[in-house]
Amino acid sequence: MARYIFITGGVVSSLGKGLMAASLAALLQARGYRVRIRKFDPYLNVDPGTMSPYQHGEVYVTDDGAETDLDLGHYERFTGVSARQSDNVTSGRIYSQIIQRERRGDYLGATVQVIPHVTDAIKEFATADTEDLDFVLCEIGGTVGDIESLPFIEAIRQLRNELGRGQSISIHVTLVPFISAAGELKTKPTQHSVRELAALGVQPDVLVCRCERPLPESERAKIALFCNVPKSAVIPALDASSIYAVPLQYHAEGIDTEVLSAFGIEPEGSPDLSRWTEIVDRQTHPEGEVTIGVVGKYVGLPDAYKSLNEALVHGGIANRVKVNIRWIDAELFEKDEGEVAAALEPCHAILVPGAFGSRGAEGKIASVRFARERNVPYFGICFGMQMACIEGARDTAGIAKASSTEFGPTDEPVVGIITEWMSEQGLEKREEGGDLGGTMRLGAYPATLDGNSVVSSIYGTTEISERHRHRYEVNTGYRDALEKGGLVFSGMSPDGTLPEIVERPDHPWFVGVQFHPELKSKPFDPHPLFASFIAAAVRQSRLV
Repeated sequence: MARYIFITGGVVSSLGKGLMAASLAALLQARGYRVRIRKFDPYLNVDPGTMSPYQHGEVYVTDDGAETDLDLGHYERFTGVSARQSDNVTSGRIYSQIIQRERRGDYLGATVQVIPHVTDAIKEFATADTEDLDFVLCEIGGTVGDIESLPFIEAIRQLRNELGRGQSISIHVTLVPFISAAGELKTKPTQHSVRELAALGVQPDVLVCRCERPLPESERAKIALFCNVPKSAVIPALDASSIYAVPLQYHAEGIDTEVLSAFGIEPEGSPDLSRWTEIVDRQTHPEGEVTIGVVGKYVGLPDAYKSLNEALVHGGIANRVKVNIRWIDAELFEKDEGEVAAALEPCHAILVPGAFGSRGAEGKIASVRFARERNVPYFGICFGMQMACIEGARDTAGIAKASSTEFGPTDEPVVGIITEWMSEQGLEKREEGGDLGGTMRLGAYPATLDGNSVVSSIYGTTEISERHRHRYEVNTGYRDALEKGGLVFSGMSPDGTLPEIVERPDHPWFVGVQFHPELKSKPFDPHPLFASFIAAAVRQSRLV
């Protein structure tokens, strides 16, 4: 039977609960345990799929097509365990399911209430599909004391009683602020947060204390005394030089040993942390550095491109170089095309990521043109591939009015909305005016690569599977014209109807993909496209 670790946060948000959960899972995994991490999100959206990146950060997509919280990306990157639809749930999804059940009459006329109906649904989610697991880590989003999270706290209180002694523990992540005027770390916020959580019926077994300065032994003892935990269970969590150093840092503070002890498990030996030691060594001792220009529309919030940022770092790890990311607002190029060269000339490679809508599109097309004409490595992802095709149609295929129907009516729809495609479940259909949350091609789909292509040599195979999240596709009716202009369709869906990859074989490195390879990259297993892209940037840096 799986053991459960419930993770809550207090004092303020953004303390790094997700990173802590991912690091702890990696440490348990390094000790030979089978783990899975789940995220409870208190907001009322059914999923983050229709939320602005400025509100929520990136939307992380799983193989089975779930649009989830970005923390699931951390979980996958640290454990290598593929996330599933069942690993992320929101209050909106819980309430939506309950209302559907009530409308069907499933509750036999009973009054539907938060307790027991909402809390039962949360517990069902927490315990589903946990066979063959040793530990299930459940992160509760938000901060203790928020109205939105109360049903989740109550559900884990109930579940801890139902699981029985020794089958679950609670970890609470808090802030120990440093007051510079007093020159002291203050423990009172942590005391109040733990008291509030305990008042809701959940007594933490382990406290993770985020702090900017080392936590003195006297303060650890004070927290332990007032929060009713052993001193050894007060784990300092200082800022790390890299997120991939966090597992090593937590291990040094003894969190994995303390968690096992809380379950009554005597740790056997030490975990194998060689992969993390190697990753940190490669980051700490790079043999060079490159600058990547990322031309996007959400560059004001780096979390909007979290997986992309990490995949570029992974490419750097693979090549043992430091990757400097230069975030460039695509709209700047639309206001003044003279800005294109000024902004992109210092870059050793250019990447245009996924996006929705027309804002910034012409700036991205200008970026593609710059990369093609100047022979600078170019990587287009999803929308970035579509802009590469529009630029190719306009500038090398002679189709001056080439555009996308996403931007409005056009006589030359090089890119258009996708209304049907084949999946494992059969023919999928979407209506152009359907709900935004139900019109996209989501999840993992296979693709077949041309055996003589650049990308097949990068992957080392002609059969791949990658994750998608898009509503529009490149129109194959323009394939002949684009290929005559040098833009080759080197990857297609197995039935040959949907373009998956384009490339320019006569260019130093020019690849556009309709999928999101960044979602599958890991520090210990960098995605081959990102490893190759950064290698091309390294070669470019030697030419400058």
